[in-house]
Amino acid sequence: MRTKSSGMRFAWQHAWPFSVTCFMLFVLFYRVEVCHGQDDYGDPVPAAPPPEQDNCNGIFLSYTFISRKKEFPHLKNASAQAWAFKSIATILNAGEEELQAWKMFIGFQHKEILVSASGAVLVDSSDFPAAVGNGTYLAGYPMADLKTSIETAGDLDQIQVKVDIIGTQFGVKPPGVPMPKTIKLENDGYKCPAPRRRGPSSMLVCCTKDPKYKAKKLKKTKFLPRQDGDLSLTYDVLQAYPSNYLAQVTIDNNHPLGRLDHWNLTWEWMRGEFISTMRGAYTHKKDGTGCIYGPAGVYYSDLDFSQVMNCDKKPVMTDLPPYLANDTKVGKLPYCCRNGTILPKVMDENKARSIFQLEVYKLPPDLNRTALYPPQKWSIVGVVNPHYKCGPPIRVDPTEFPDPSGIQATITAIASWQVVCNITRPKVKQARCCVSFSAYYSASVIPCNTCACGCMESDTCNQNARAMLLPAEALLVPFANRTEKAKAWAKIKHYPIPNPLPCPDNCGVSINWNIDTDYRSGWTARVTLFNWDDTPFEDWYTAIQMKKAFPGFEKVYSFNGTSLPDINNTIFFQGLKGLNFLMGETNGTKMNEPRVPGKQQSVISFSKKHTPGIDIQRGDGFPSRVLFNGEECALPLEFPRPGNAGHQSRVHFLAVIFITVTTFLLMTDRFHI
Repeated sequence: MRTKSSGMRFAWQHAWPFSVTCFMLFVLFYRVEVCHGQDDYGDPVPAAPPPEQDNCNGIFLSYTFISRKKEFPHLKNASAQAWAFKSIATILNAGEEELQAWKMFIGFQHKEILVSASGAVLVDSSDFPAAVGNGTYLAGYPMADLKTSIETAGDLDQIQVKVDIIGTQFGVKPPGVPMPKTIKLENDGYKCPAPRRRGPSSMLVCCTKDPKYKAKKLKKTKFLPRQDGDLSLTYDVLQAYPSNYLAQVTIDNNHPLGRLDHWNLTWEWMRGEFISTMRGAYTHKKDGTGCIYGPAGVYYSDLDFSQVMNCDKKPVMTDLPPYLANDTKVGKLPYCCRNGTILPKVMDENKARSIFQLEVYKLPPDLNRTALYPPQKWSIVGVVNPHYKCGPPIRVDPTEFPDPSGIQATITAIASWQVVCNITRPKVKQARCCVSFSAYYSASVIPCNTCACGCMESDTCNQNARAMLLPAEALLVPFANRTEKAKAWAKIKHYPIPNPLPCPDNCGVSINWNIDTDYRSGWTARVTLFNWDDTPFEDWYTAIQMKKAFPGFEKVYSFNGTSLPDINNTIFFQGLKGLNFLMGETNGTKMNEPRVPGKQQSVISFSKKHTPGIDIQRGDGFPSRVLFNGEECALPLEFPRPGNAGHQSRVHFLAVIFITVTTFLLMTDRFHI
């Protein structure tokens, strides 16, 4: 006879396999569910389009956060922890007009660093990884234009772009979602309302045509009209063959104060191209090994790569020297071979342009005449010149050239793209020239700011300390020889001596602005230019912007001076004929004497007739901006004051009070007698 316990044992023996199977299935499905969590990179199933997209009659933008994963190092401080994230930005043309050269702004706000963005490039031409914590602009590549649904029968591949974004963000730990502040379309003629949030990880907006926007009446073109900018670069394809093409690059300076010296131009090939030959310019590196050991070496197996100009993905190009201008092999081009100097049109209109040509070889699958793609991520820099920020290449109508034979005909390029670069103001401690202030009514010179042109990490000097005041003669010697003069001057004037001492300004060019005289009907200033580098500056110029004093400008005595009232009340100085070189630094006349900078100076006279109420000693005689060869120079943080009242020891002030009070008491006592 079976007992109850034995019956239960028999039932359990038959039921436990089924229970284990259920438990394993539970664990499996639980694991699968976890794989779709926020901390994983699993690709989700594409979601259905939001209903707002169907109701948009313009350009529909969306940003969707996909996933993230904790990065090394793992920190306890949540605000410092790095997270790798994935997101998708989508731009869809749901309107009636083609959207050309689309541009989208994403307002990142969590110290994001972008590692990649497929289907787009950064508008400021910066390379990945790129810090975009203050937001960034994306432009389409290779699909820059979005056609309409009407002309493509609703083909999403032609009317929509999805940008897969991978990057790093800081400080937002789960379950929080690191979303941007905003998204919007940056093309002219569109307006975007504030974006809407759809759930915690999606943001969307519909941008429509702005009825109040009045576009300039321009000649109707197939492509976008040419844009205005401080610097315009044109990439023209002149000849095209199945495997290669001939291109011409034209650099035009359109800014009245812009300039480039020894320019270096760089870009990035996106489809494996390489430069075979060049005229009017050259690459700093001439090396064919990148082609030999890459895809180009496989396809062009019979090509002699020892004669190839450059195989780098990011070539660096520069202008040829003047002595090669008439060379039949690399020269013989108009506007070439000037050592990379591009002047403003105010100085010389013929020197405001530079041109060079290059032969470009292509790789599969682009082996046909019409497969033409310009390089991306353009950047151009000079020696002591403005900081230019360049946008992406924009397809424009083909450039027209006069027939070289001289007949009344024009030749049209096969295809043309324009890159627009604009001048940006240098960041603090990133200038390349600086200014010092002095005046006849102040014994001390206010020198250039500490680290005005940058500083290396150092334990021997203080990068944040204010620069020490100097005697006037200290401006004539290099910074390394000013230390003892600055200390001695501080002791004489009872100024504090910081420990450690301030770091140098590290600028290759400095400018001193000194108030010489101040009288009833006018005043004078003296400007002195110092070149602390070995390289001289040819055809130099300086531009001074004055706020209150500009209407009183009369004459510059040792320079050519021109007033430019339409450019923010600017006075433009350049060297006289034969004096247009600012020489470099040279050795002293004796063995142990300090090196001597190149120097030029002139007196400038101003009248007070057109500037009533101007107060020179309160700072009205000092410039608000100073530019050297187009580069904005760092200005001091204060003006000289009469007697250096702001820097003198308080002992003098207390002594005056003591003497005044004592005199008053003595006089009072005398009257009592």
